[in-house]
Amino acid sequence: MKWVDYESPESVEGVIELLTDSSGHCKIMAGGTDALVQLRVGRSDADVIVDIKKIPELMEIKFDSSTGLTLGAAVPCHQIYENTAIQNVFPGLVDSTSLIGGTQIQGRASVGGNLCNAAPSADAIPILIAYEVTCLIAGPEGRRSVAVEDFCTGPGKNILGKNEILASLHFPLPEKNSGACYLRFIPRNEMDIAVAGVGVKVVVENDTFKSARVALASVAPTPLFVREAGEILTGQSVNDANINEAARIAKSAAKPITDMRGTAEYRKHLCEVLTRRSLQTAIARARGDQS
Repeated sequence: MKWVDYESPESVEGVIELLTDSSGHCKIMAGGTDALVQLRVGRSDADVIVDIKKIPELMEIKFDSSTGLTLGAAVPCHQIYENTAIQNVFPGLVDSTSLIGGTQIQGRASVGGNLCNAAPSADAIPILIAYEVTCLIAGPEGRRSVAVEDFCTGPGKNILGKNEILASLHFPLPEKNSGACYLRFIPRNEMDIAVAGVGVKVVVENDTFKSARVALASVAPTPLFVREAGEILTGQSVNDANINEAARIAKSAAKPITDMRGTAEYRKHLCEVLTRRSLQTAIARARGDQS
């Protein structure tokens, strides 16, 4: 790594000022588990590293029983999955944050950083899509909101404009009788990149799907919102035939590549299997089983 300056501002406005003054040669560090590795191997370049973990707004977990959850962009994973309110209300978020790296990584890595890194294989993003998360973006022109499924624009690319940062993520309060789940397949037991991952959320009433959302990881240039898989379930009975049809649609929507971790054909097969299994778990949670 070359010599770089280090800054740790204490406000969002301070970050935006540093970004503006650096003329694009500034790297945001929400945790550093991706940013520092990329700098070290030459995949990115910066004259200034800006550590945002001293900004109270970006480190805040705020849960309101009427409006939902607001998660600062720099909150580390371990604070998320150890939070009782999140465990009770957003079990799918616990699924994903407890899978990102090992214990040491989870002490630094953040969901916001995982999203901004925009890796197609990111474990956090499918469940954010399933939970209908809204991204709050701050920049020189003020603040704006973007649906999380529109945030990633390509491998390693996102919707952030010049001198903008992700400030927080807002999770609307899940409806009554809802359940969510994130599952992935990896070659080893831990600290590996997903060959495929699936995040889902369902609302079940009277043995009928009131709504459903399905999102995939590692099988397209960006994490993939499979709108059709949720739509095919909405209004239908909760049974194996309908679950299998949604899983088939997820498989069909996947556009994976073949690489050292798996063939395209294998990844498509995994999408079907994981969608079926994650839907079954989400349904069980919607019925009161929070395991």
